[in-house]
Formats: sequence, structure tokens, C-alpha cells
Amino acid sequence: MPNTMQALHTQPLNENLITKSLTAADYVATLDAMLSRTLERISLKKEQELRTPDELWIVDHNDVYTLGQAGKEEHILQRTNTPIIKTDRGGQVTWHGHGQLVMYWLFDLDSISWSVRNMVSHAEQAIEDVVNDCLKSTASTDTNHISARARRDAPGVYLYADMATETDSAPTSDEIEVDNTIMIGKIASLGFKIKHGFSYHGIAINLDCDLSAFNAINPCGYAGMQMLRLADFVNMNQATNIQPNNLPLTDDKKTLTYEQFTQQLIDNIAQRHAGDIPLRELAPK
Repeated sequence: MPNTMQALHTQPLNENLITKSLTAADYVATLDAMLSRTLERISLKKEQELRTPDELWIVDHNDVYTLGQAGKEEHILQRTNTPIIKTDRGGQVTWHGHGQLVMYWLFDLDSISWSVRNMVSHAEQAIEDVVNDCLKSTASTDTNHISARARRDAPGVYLYADMATETDSAPTSDEIEVDNTIMIGKIASLGFKIKHGFSYHGIAINLDCDLSAFNAINPCGYAGMQMLRLADFVNMNQATNIQPNNLPLTDDKKTLTYEQFTQQLIDNIAQRHAGDIPLRELAPK
């Protein structure tokens, strides 16, 4: 049976960037649609010198494991009923599923004067901005020492604990010490593909998903990598479509919904795309 995909709900952010949303998405059909749209945009630019708006796809995937172009089967530790799809992005194996926010960046990098390194840094810093804002505004008092940051040696965004508020116990083998903090795990993954200066694929942030799916793999090729989700560090409301002004309060902290996090991240990325948020200097390796 051929793969099918629901119609994408489109919303313009400005003349050069639109969002498209898709729920309960089949991975193969979504990948085919991304590639088809990218090839169409490449053709329009080359043959008609036409600049088309960039697209940010907001996707809720059905459960799937995806293996990057150079991905190694050895990082799949256990075969389950969840399909494993070989794909053309960078990186190793990861999981996508409900409760995880996936955003695909269909950007013409030349038109916005971004290098591939610029795009990766913008993606990481956008996630850092929003996760840290949520940690500050909605975290419980016992997790307000947690912060999000990227690493120079491994793409993605990780959560770090401030050692000054921790016990004096030594880090475990799964913890990496940086300055006065300890890396406790990974909350967001990145994997892009570039074709003729156009990007597709993108980022995945664990919000309130079931993390047990990662037990069957070495996430992103890292054995023993602890995967984390935002819901374990902030007050997340499982209900949807709640207006911000009507959110219940918990310990003087607002709760956070999946939709609110998504909108904050869209806004941050749109500002970066427009040049309104510059890149910060990269942290030391």
C-alpha cells in the first residue's frame, strides 16, 4: 500500500517564511513530501531565478526509528515492533514519536546568508533559548538549577546541573563535567540534509514523550546516552489549546503546554531567520 500523508496546515509568518503543521505523520510519506518540495524549490530557483518562501514544518510523528545516511546498524540494540527507516539525513539512529516536537527546516541557506554551521548553531541556540526560558518560568524549585546548552563535540542540546547546588558526590560515567556544571543528559537532537544549498530534515525536542523507546538504541550513536524530556523538569499541562492567561498556577509558576512551547520556538526561529536574533559566540569545546 502506498504511503499517504495528511494535508499540511499552512500559516504564513512573513513573506519569506511559512509554517506547515502535520499530526500523526507517517515518516516515509513526510520524507517524500519534504524531498519533493525541496527539489521543486531548487528547480524554481535555477530555472526561473524565483525565491520561494522558506518552510518550517511542525510534525508529530507516529513511532519510528530513523537511521541516518551513514548510520550503523550496530547502534540498534533491540528490534521492536516500531519500524526502522533508513533516511538521508546526517547522524546516526534516533526515535520519533508522540510527545516529541519535530521541526523540519526547509530553508534556502544562500538567500538568508547562512552557512551550514550557522544553521546548526541557530537551531541549537533557539532550543537553548526556549528551554531555558521554560525552565526559569515553570520549573519546580528543586530543578531550578538545571540549564540547557549545546556542546561543540556533539550536535544537539543537553541539560546541565549546577554542581554548586548538588551534593559533593563524584560524577558517574554518564555525566560530563563542564566548568561548574555536570551534563545529565540530552533533550534535543539535530540532523540535517543539504541539497544545492537547500536544507531539510531538522530538530527533535523531547517534551512529554515516553523515553523508554530510546532504550532499544544508542541515541545518535552514543552508547549510554541518557535521554531526557522537558516534562520531568517543568510543570507541563497535558491539556491542549489552553490560552496563556487562563493557565493554572502551581507553586507560583505557570504550567506549560506542548502548544505554548511550540509557538515560542517558532517565534524564536522566525526572528533568527529574519536576522533579528544574532548568533551568540560558540561556547568553548
